[in-house]
Amino acid sequence: MAALKHLLTGRGEALPAVMKSAYPRPQMVREGWQCLNGRWRFGTDEAMREEILVPFCPESLLSGIRRDFETETKFYYERRFTLRLPREDRRLLLHFGAVDQTAEVFVNGAPAGSHEGGYLPFTLDVTGLLTEGENTLRVIAEDALDHRFPWGKQKKKRGGMWYTPVSGIWQTVWLESVPEQYVRRLKIATRGAEVRVRAEGIEAGLLTLEETGEQIPLRDGLAVFSVADPVFWSPEQPRLYWFTLESGEDKVRSYFALRDISVRECAGKKRICLNGEPYFFHGLLDQGYWSDGIYTPAAPECYEDDIRAMKELGYNTLRKHIKIEPEQFYYDCDRLGMIVFQDMVNNGDYHFLRDSALPQVWPRRNDRRLNRDPETRSRFIRHMADTAEHLGSHPCICYWTIFNEGWGQFEADKLYDALHRLDSTRVIDATSGWFPQRKSGVDSLHIYFKPLRPGRGDRAQVLSEFGGFVWKDPDHSADPDRTYGYKIFRTREELAAGLRKIYEEQVIPLARAGLCAAIYTQVSDVEDETNGLLTYDRKVLKVKPEELAGIAEQLQAAVRE
Repeated sequence: MAALKHLLTGRGEALPAVMKSAYPRPQMVREGWQCLNGRWRFGTDEAMREEILVPFCPESLLSGIRRDFETETKFYYERRFTLRLPREDRRLLLHFGAVDQTAEVFVNGAPAGSHEGGYLPFTLDVTGLLTEGENTLRVIAEDALDHRFPWGKQKKKRGGMWYTPVSGIWQTVWLESVPEQYVRRLKIATRGAEVRVRAEGIEAGLLTLEETGEQIPLRDGLAVFSVADPVFWSPEQPRLYWFTLESGEDKVRSYFALRDISVRECAGKKRICLNGEPYFFHGLLDQGYWSDGIYTPAAPECYEDDIRAMKELGYNTLRKHIKIEPEQFYYDCDRLGMIVFQDMVNNGDYHFLRDSALPQVWPRRNDRRLNRDPETRSRFIRHMADTAEHLGSHPCICYWTIFNEGWGQFEADKLYDALHRLDSTRVIDATSGWFPQRKSGVDSLHIYFKPLRPGRGDRAQVLSEFGGFVWKDPDHSADPDRTYGYKIFRTREELAAGLRKIYEEQVIPLARAGLCAAIYTQVSDVEDETNGLLTYDRKVLKVKPEELAGIAEQLQAAVRE
């Protein structure tokens, strides 16, 4: 990783203060919380001879460790802290944003709980384990890149489209004080102007809309109401409605948006519609990797910087690729107006011949006998359901992708039905790229080396990956000797011209013919992969907004013809 050392976002020096000021759960906010990020003892054995900056993984520059772990699979963390939250008649909850791949947690030497899966948050009730004075928190994380768990694009031997692995804690660790009866989770769903707010953990309460002061009772854990004079959410007008929910001694603040996604027939073509109108999802693949923090940006504001930069280029959609972000990312997309196509995280084994080479000539295959290990299958199904549950209240998410390019794919039709039962309000792409089965909300193609073409006419058509054009800035590249991408340009100007050409000559005509979405690869360079519109350090935007002027408008006009 020596070649990556000089690539910094420029925010690392201020990180501890910035991270501690960012509330980690923007869609369910309470006042009583304590951040446990910062300097922890760390090691690959119980001696813990090093110091690490949490929440950065030990492979990252910002962690202070920054090295590869070839054979070590256990990672020991420990920190001491003084509780700054009230304890009397209160429950104390310990939250972890994400720990890869498994975690055992101990408080003051006593087991507090465990978790498996490196992409989703988990919470432990540690009320009876904490004391008034100094406390000790220990985490033992184990990560052998076991493919029975979700693993994304991590590889021990990185290169090309595979990246540096991430181990241990990589999101915020925090404590929260709650009353004995408290809201455990909010589930928010809208249809038209109607809103349904379900609160788990309580039966009764009072929901107050902040803008109007209107109060709606919550009974049997549910509040149902309609918004007068509704304003519907879109990238052009990302309207959020804020509310507070009070139940006994508990009070949380949250928000919702009115947003409808559907597939309809318009002028003889299947179109994905936003709020009842045909809409073109002009998007980018977003890997969520950072030069200095790998999975974790140096500061929460980095998400906003990426979103604003892509909106300035005319894009309205990000395909969050094979990764689940901290909730700050989705909140920023909600409030700034960026649609998210959210991938599930793959598990199971990858085979180049089966999953990448053969589909170029034979993209169809029965998947009933693929990824046959029962434990691997059950973990994927559980993780898919947990992902939909965790992110389901965010209005920015309009689309789920179950399988990408056959990675870990099995019985996609059954999983399409299972996810549709959990969430029928979003488009579901069962098989992105190839290996389509009988069921999916869209026909989803990846095309890099051939002219772009439409998919099947009986489904909404999505170009879920294309482009991958390379111009490498020599002063802002991870490795001067290694370059990965799908078409190489010699100059920045040639890249901009090539990008404009593919939209004008291929994407816009396909949009007129029925294409609903096009996801260009990608937002930023990632290590050797230098096909981003931003360099990996985010210091250079390779294409200027004026060089893509008018493209977004032509795409929207095309789907309404």
